Amino acid sequence: MELYLLVIYDISDDELRVRVADFLKSKGLVRVQRPAFIGPGSTALKREVEAGLAGLVRGRRGVNVQVFLLTGACYKTRSVVGDVRYEWDGGLVVT
Repeated sequence: MELYLLVIYDISDDELRVRVADFLKSKGLVRVQRPAFIGPGSTALKREVEAGLAGLVRGRRGVNVQVFLLTGACYKTRSVVGDVRYEWDGGLVVT
């Protein structure tokens, strides 16, 4: 089954926000909005990302990170409003 991992966050601390973004990139996710990353997913990767993020934000206040594991069918039902679309087909394609 095709799965995608979507991570969105609201982090007020600039340094922590950069560390979170770098961590998500290191896990193969790509940025589709400033506070949103997506990429191929699995339950194992979701657990790994959650554990890594928990370590990064432990003890910090003003942090909200949400991690979603989406089926390919669910991802394809999304709506995009605007003139820039991000498609995932084994790699990020901006159209």
